[in-house]
Amino acid sequence: MQLYCNSLHTYKRLDTLEVKVGDLLIGNGHPIRIQTMTTTDTMDTEATVAQAIRCIEAGAELVRITAPSKKEAENLLNIKNELRKRGYNTPLVADIHFTPNAAEIAARIVEKVRINPGNYIDKKKFELLEYTDAEYEEEIERIRERFTPLVNICKEHGTAMRIGTNHGSLSDRIMSRYGDTPMGMVESAMEFLRIAESLDYRNIVLSMKSSNPQVMVQAYRLLVQTMQNELGHCYPLHLGVTEAGDGEDGRIKSAIGIGTLLEDGVGDTIRVSLTEDPEFELPVCRDLVARYANRNNNIDIPAEDIQLPYSPFDYKRREASSILNIGGKQVPVVVADYQHASNLVPSDLLPIGYHYDEATDKWNIGDAAADYIFTGNNIPTFALPGTLSIITQFENWKNAKDAEKCYPLFDISTLYTSTERSELNFVAVPVDTMDHTAEEKLFSFLGSEQHAYTLIVSGSSMPIVRRFLTRMMQANVATPIILRTINKHDTASAMLIHFAVETGALLLDGFGDGIWLTQTQQPVDIATINNIAFGILQATRTRISKTEYISCPSCGRTLFDLQETTARIRAVTNHLKGVKIAIMGCIVNGPGEMADADFGYVGSGVGKITLYKGKEVVKRGLSSEVAVNELIDLIKENGMWVDARN
Repeated sequence: MQLYCNSLHTYKRLDTLEVKVGDLLIGNGHPIRIQTMTTTDTMDTEATVAQAIRCIEAGAELVRITAPSKKEAENLLNIKNELRKRGYNTPLVADIHFTPNAAEIAARIVEKVRINPGNYIDKKKFELLEYTDAEYEEEIERIRERFTPLVNICKEHGTAMRIGTNHGSLSDRIMSRYGDTPMGMVESAMEFLRIAESLDYRNIVLSMKSSNPQVMVQAYRLLVQTMQNELGHCYPLHLGVTEAGDGEDGRIKSAIGIGTLLEDGVGDTIRVSLTEDPEFELPVCRDLVARYANRNNNIDIPAEDIQLPYSPFDYKRREASSILNIGGKQVPVVVADYQHASNLVPSDLLPIGYHYDEATDKWNIGDAAADYIFTGNNIPTFALPGTLSIITQFENWKNAKDAEKCYPLFDISTLYTSTERSELNFVAVPVDTMDHTAEEKLFSFLGSEQHAYTLIVSGSSMPIVRRFLTRMMQANVATPIILRTINKHDTASAMLIHFAVETGALLLDGFGDGIWLTQTQQPVDIATINNIAFGILQATRTRISKTEYISCPSCGRTLFDLQETTARIRAVTNHLKGVKIAIMGCIVNGPGEMADADFGYVGSGVGKITLYKGKEVVKRGLSSEVAVNELIDLIKENGMWVDARN
């Protein structure tokens, strides 16, 4: 199998061509660049300049500005001149959808032009089109005819280009031949890239964005493989999860998608798309990129490690034995870390989703309620809620064998020397200390034992853990795995990103029957860590515990106040577990992303909203003043509404 990166087990940046954007160099080993996009009206020169300056001062190395028509493209000159006049030389990128004439204007003004191959020439009407091979080639020639002028302008003016595929705006032509798939996303870009190469133009960056991190990661991997096999070289890659949303959920989803690829050395520039003011995207970008600033470039690994027992291009969960509520086809469990707590009382469980009502002597259990608590050397003396169990150190368990739903945690040495066992036995496996001999001994032991085990796997980095798990699969060991990620960062942002990347990347590859997040810095905010755990599972689509919002980051095309509207919709729908709601500022990606959402709220004019059920338009031209209530009614009509619990 041709890999999509230089190494799966040690860090090395993917070799790419070098692209020049103004004075900024991207790819070919240069630092990973960070960027964002303005949300102002492009015709408002002063507002756009002011926001661009805030972004630049927050760290943006490129600033993208939408140009939906010729007039906005022409006004980019005024924006650029004003920025240069004020001493800001950061390269500008024109964002183009639907309008080749706007792209051709912008390419003469700014340093880079982004086109979307799904709508630059093709239109999207959700129609099934059938082509013979000859007819399909005629369509490619039509693209060549319309695309060539832009390439020639870029060559003449030294302008860079991003060919940016969006999962939500694949053309009907691509959808009809390849379906709504990562391969369809890749082919959408490759059609344009082949034309550019034939015209001897290579100042190109590519992207494969989706609101689903699983789809996004697979598409980038397939793109790298396709470029390597077909062209013999790779272009730099711009990474991003589109319509990630806002707040903690948006950051988790972005960190998982972007970080999974960065871990393998894939990615040369990133943008975190949040439904917030753009300058707030930059700190997240900085924290992500900082993880790789001091990584060693080392590819000295045995050839045998290249063989993968799973496909990195198609998601399939690793098959594991089923033990109680762990493994098999059951959703991943969440372990909450209470090792530093002593003398636990019922109220201590509130941060992990359990509220004890003393008057009725009953537990109220939330949707994001942890399944296990690790108590170190303590065991609660009160009766636990029915859905919660205890993991405790082996020696502590031996002294409390009669404790209800209490299971031992062995270290490797105790596992081999002790004969005492429980119904379910956990084993701590720090993979950094495991050489081949130790691994083979453990795998052999697990294969011959009659008792039920679950491995608690931890390591200093995701690739090292993945290497161990890959060998488990090669040895046909079906023991369930809980991924334990230990964070030593002392800022909330760095902690969130560390947990999301290290754990989320493994979940996207099908590994993990549970997660256990541990924060070493004191004090520990158990509620925040529990929310992050469930957020990671939600973003990787491995366990749904809450409403999911697919929300774009806003730009100059947005037709209503996206942040305010997102907050209003969240306030009345955040109790609808498993329902996916898309909140989109305009029609560029709106209708396409409806395919991955149950319901859509899309701007269709100034103050006007169109509501979707899936890809189907249900109501058009609604006033934004009533549209949220109409959305609630739509959800109710389709039997997906439940009243919020008090």
